[in-house]
Amino acid sequence: MSDQALSPSAARRLSSSPVELAAQGPESGARAGHRPESGDDLKAGPQSQHKDGVWSVVTPQVVLENTVTDPDGDDANLTFQVSETDSNGKPTDDVSINDGNKDGVRVSEMVPSGTTAKVEVEYGYLKPGVNYAFRTSAYDGGLYETEWSKWERFRIDPYVTFPEPQTSSSIDSTKQEPRQTVRTDPGTVLGARQTKEQTCSKVDAQGNKVCMSFTPASKQDRKALKSPRASASGDLVPWCMDKPLGEDHMTRTEACLRGAGNANIVFLSSDPDDPPLGVADFFIEQRIKAYPNKASGGGSKATFRQQLIATPLHIDSALNGVNLYWKPTVKCSSCTTTAPKWSSYSGGTDDGHWSPGESGINAAQIADISTTWTGSGKETIDLEWKVDATVDVGNAMTVTGDYGSSGDKNSRELAPRCDDLKNRMTPGCVLQGFDPTYTVDTNKVPAAGAYYWLMQQNMPGRPGSGDEPMHYLGKDTPVRNSQGEPWSRDDSRQKVCGTYIKPTTGIGEVDCDEFAMASTHESGGFPGSPNQVSNGDECAQLFADKMGTGDDFGLLADTRKAKNGPSWKESCGRAAIPSAENQAAFKKFPAPRWRMLDNDTFFLSMPGFEHCDAGKPCSWRKI
Repeated sequence: MSDQALSPSAARRLSSSPVELAAQGPESGARAGHRPESGDDLKAGPQSQHKDGVWSVVTPQVVLENTVTDPDGDDANLTFQVSETDSNGKPTDDVSINDGNKDGVRVSEMVPSGTTAKVEVEYGYLKPGVNYAFRTSAYDGGLYETEWSKWERFRIDPYVTFPEPQTSSSIDSTKQEPRQTVRTDPGTVLGARQTKEQTCSKVDAQGNKVCMSFTPASKQDRKALKSPRASASGDLVPWCMDKPLGEDHMTRTEACLRGAGNANIVFLSSDPDDPPLGVADFFIEQRIKAYPNKASGGGSKATFRQQLIATPLHIDSALNGVNLYWKPTVKCSSCTTTAPKWSSYSGGTDDGHWSPGESGINAAQIADISTTWTGSGKETIDLEWKVDATVDVGNAMTVTGDYGSSGDKNSRELAPRCDDLKNRMTPGCVLQGFDPTYTVDTNKVPAAGAYYWLMQQNMPGRPGSGDEPMHYLGKDTPVRNSQGEPWSRDDSRQKVCGTYIKPTTGIGEVDCDEFAMASTHESGGFPGSPNQVSNGDECAQLFADKMGTGDDFGLLADTRKAKNGPSWKESCGRAAIPSAENQAAFKKFPAPRWRMLDNDTFFLSMPGFEHCDAGKPCSWRKI
């Protein structure tokens, strides 16, 4: 539409709204004076940014504004007209923003001269992703402005855009990759490795002794230890063989401890100036496997197993042979632990003894123990590890190596936890020091994933990311509701969504979806939460809707409660999300094999959006 297509006075006279006609009055002659003028301060909002000559608005409930001036100091109003534009910003087709006016224009209230006049365009008139422009014309109750203002461009740009849900996906929401962990209690032997200190036996009658020290594996040893281990059917943690030597890794049910290094066993004479009488080197590793339920192989008992794997690298003939005795300690109130049982790495029984000349993977042996927990409730079980070494010469001298424990009292990162709580089908155990990550399937629930990602980026602390895990709300929580029952996710959800009125959208049935989730201690509805609110009106308000171009959708600001949209200082989120997505997003959380109890920590990942930069518009990417 061109500027000459409809004059301001004609637009008013063609108005079909009695209220507007009464407000406008006669075109001229009501009083003498000067005509009012539209300003040049045209803006579209709320919460908008002016980029490349276009106002980027985050909601389809758009507020249009401009200043108006009357030389006589009279109050005045503005008529607002909207048009679609081409990609260059040239107006093309008129857009109605008022069903009560056949020209589709909207008139502001009278405002004092020199101030801003505004109109609010309700939901349904303007569509996200479409290029628009608007202009204004002034009226002071007696005289009309004879020209329109300049055109000002704007567009409704969602925070995040995404397509319809995909019909298939490669995302496994509960799959976990092993993560490296750091031993907080490496024991006296490992702790002394950096200083090359030795632990020694008592001196025998001839003044001889056996000493042990630990060093990182040499390049030559590393090469030998990288030999294929496909035949290691007895290895509790098969993926461990692919992890770097000298590092420890773990999952929720398995620990791969390759951080001990080389055990150097030295037979020394009574003369400190004499060279060693004999030397033996072993590479020491450990494994832990917890069985969270019957399906994982744990049977009807709460069980976990441990292994020590000793690989000889070199044994001097002067030693005649070497014996290793694994001495694990299980600190448990109600446990039964088997004695260590040795086997060869390729299968078959063995005895923890090596002869001179034996070396490499084919000579490796495994010591295995199993612990059964028969307690009630839950218990975190501390572990300690030592190994004794003797040589087949001398007078039964024994040197002890302390490999530390499952972690210091503040961390206990490798300590199994077993429980038989009533909400479990069978007792079981997990390594609670591993924080699982729940991966939202952003291929199948893109709207929900977009919402969670946006809230995670903007909430204080960014819960569920970085070093800020979320905390699971379990049925064993000590927090009680008004009926004296354990506080549930339904209680938290009612606090956030109980007063929610679903907005009108173009995407069908929607649900109120809260973030952080009702199943966490971070929920705005959970008592004592760092994000606790009195009701969901205090949360950031959002909704998903269809874009006006193509088949995409977007996440937009819901301005019914907060006229300017989210301030991003809110401690929670509340959004209208497609019902099917809301109900599917956390359907697999938590995975049964995680054996989550109240206050257990976990992380949250939205892979379809994690390529985006916080604070900038984001578009979904298929994973």
